[in-house]
Amino acid sequence: MIRSHPLDSPVPLAERMRPVRAEHFFGQEKILAKGKILRELMHSGSIPSMILWGPPGTGKTSLATILSGAVGGHFVFFSAVLSGIQQVKKIVIEAREQQQKNGLKTILFVDEIHRFNKSQQDAFLPHVESGLLTLIGATTENPSFQVIAPLLSRCRVLVLEPLSESDLKKIVRNALKNSDQGLGNLGLNLADEGLAFLARIADGDARKALNILEVAATLACNRKRSQGDSFEISLTIVEEASQKRTLRYDKNGEEHYNHISALHKSLRDSDPDGAIYWFYRMIEAGEDPLYISRRLIRFASEDIGVADPHALVQATSSRSAFQFLGSPEGELCIAQTVIYLATAPKSNAVYTASKEVHKVIEETGTLAVPKHIRNSPTHLMKTLGYGKNYKYVHDFKNGFVEQSHLPPEIEEKTFYKPTNRGYESLIKERLEKWKKLLKQKRHNSS
Repeated sequence: MIRSHPLDSPVPLAERMRPVRAEHFFGQEKILAKGKILRELMHSGSIPSMILWGPPGTGKTSLATILSGAVGGHFVFFSAVLSGIQQVKKIVIEAREQQQKNGLKTILFVDEIHRFNKSQQDAFLPHVESGLLTLIGATTENPSFQVIAPLLSRCRVLVLEPLSESDLKKIVRNALKNSDQGLGNLGLNLADEGLAFLARIADGDARKALNILEVAATLACNRKRSQGDSFEISLTIVEEASQKRTLRYDKNGEEHYNHISALHKSLRDSDPDGAIYWFYRMIEAGEDPLYISRRLIRFASEDIGVADPHALVQATSSRSAFQFLGSPEGELCIAQTVIYLATAPKSNAVYTASKEVHKVIEETGTLAVPKHIRNSPTHLMKTLGYGKNYKYVHDFKNGFVEQSHLPPEIEEKTFYKPTNRGYESLIKERLEKWKKLLKQKRHNSS
């Protein structure tokens, strides 16, 4: 029998190399190593409903297949993207038949379970509760945000981590030497520096590593035929096959919030290197620069405030500059603001004052405006005492008057407490000077 060329297969290398037994699986030792939960479940012959949560290419589908094979269940694949309620009903009917006729329990693997709508999840729930179906869900999104609480409470959530470079190297080497499903018949050799580069740019994703390897093998074979080169996949070929590194990121999910949190905390902690790194990590992953710009404007008030009044000007100006220039030129304007905000003096005095004011208003309700600072445009208002005894500040020496502007019930409150940092140190000095003048006036008048 003539064996077909490995590169002519219509099935991608990553799919052909999918492991079906635990001993062929690389990585995830925290849950799959001897004595760990998945290994113990496979030995027990019974598995509970579970959700496998992790980045792409970390083995979620493979582990589901391995688990099903280990316990001898009737395995059903269900796509949350392509399937609907009618498919759910068919699966339930088939599961009952398998249970009655063959005594087999149905293991339902739901790929991309985070894309399930509520009605689909509700349709599965009673059959998971009854034990008719054992659910294994795979998701790249935080299940606590995407899976309904009743279904989530009946599943063990197992977290899969990005594969290490060491694991990825094992996977690639295995694909190169495997003659049945892999590229073993080609006699290819992958240069050490090419293997190291491939493991690094795959960014913890086995599927990505094997896809790049398949393209690199094709390039190497083509050059062998056309140029007579040796059958080696060089670093240059791997770089050409990979084109550009794709970073792990989900614009609407947990990684989105993780990244913006890292940026915000780097700015708050006055670390320009961390801030500029996370800014460009988000940009390279496809984040909308205007979203980042909005967060920077918020940061300028929340974490800098009057300690550097120019921070807010910088943040709003960079947004306008980006809108004027567009991408990628305008991104440099936002990057400038990132560095400016990171190195600016920090204060949350404006933020804390705002919170305190909201709290007092909630507690005290609609306190009346003191009459002496009310507007009095009509004769009636004047006769009622509006504006009476108001002191016009410019008529007084030093441009300062002794006059309360808060309702009597809370006139002793102090909301804004400036720090000793940046421009706020001057404001603090000024406020203390005014308090001293006020104290002196009260002393002189007594």
